Amino acid sequence: MKITEFLETLDHEGRLLASAAAEAGVEAAVPTCPGWQVRDLLRHTGMVHRWAAAFVADGHTSYQRDGGLPDLDGGELLAWFREGHRRLVDTLAAAPSDIQCWSFLPAPSPLAFWARRQAHETTVHRVDAESALGGEPTAIATAFAVDGIDELLRGFHARPKSGVRSEAPRVLRVRAIGTADLAEATGGADAVEAVWTVRLSAEPPAGEPGEDGDADCELAGPADQLYLALWNRRPFPSVAGDAGLADLWREKSAVTWN
Repeated sequence: MKITEFLETLDHEGRLLASAAAEAGVEAAVPTCPGWQVRDLLRHTGMVHRWAAAFVADGHTSYQRDGGLPDLDGGELLAWFREGHRRLVDTLAAAPSDIQCWSFLPAPSPLAFWARRQAHETTVHRVDAESALGGEPTAIATAFAVDGIDELLRGFHARPKSGVRSEAPRVLRVRAIGTADLAEATGGADAVEAVWTVRLSAEPPAGEPGEDGDADCELAGPADQLYLALWNRRPFPSVAGDAGLADLWREKSAVTWN
């Protein structure tokens, strides 16, 4: 996906998040984030938006701590979130393509990293905000969901921080199947699925695109459902083989802020 596409998604998803939060109210529980209320979601996501924008706006080339959570609530908190989201989108849109700043996952450029990462950050938390309203969340485009699965499997969980480990080597297959625009997302009219093979061991998971050898467990389903399931926002659409590996993912894959 292009940087402009990520920025369009980031803009749209942040607006949806704010609208859902306003409708639910800051005291509403967030079922997808047990223990959180909407105010916690706004404070966290707004803080992340400002933290990310600062790397690009100020050109920080090393890690910088976040600014902490605001002591705001109600309408003031919602306005603060909206202002930070707008600042992030505008900062990324105005940044030169060759800007140099700190990032933490492989990407074609720092700007591409931040546009992609914040688009996915905001989308997952938009789903959280909509969960406070009940019902099904707003649909996620297949191409974007496929990209998000790839970022999670080959980015986040390739890092030493990943807790998804197995004493005995195991193989996990992840298969996004059967959605109408998946061919475009995976690069060809004949493509009907996107597949990843993830090798588990005592080291960080080693994920790669494609179907390489037998798997001990396969997680499969439409890309948007699988994306949210891998982020622990909904059940896996389909689990085949050793369900213990699906349980291992559930128990150990959480990505935490600190």
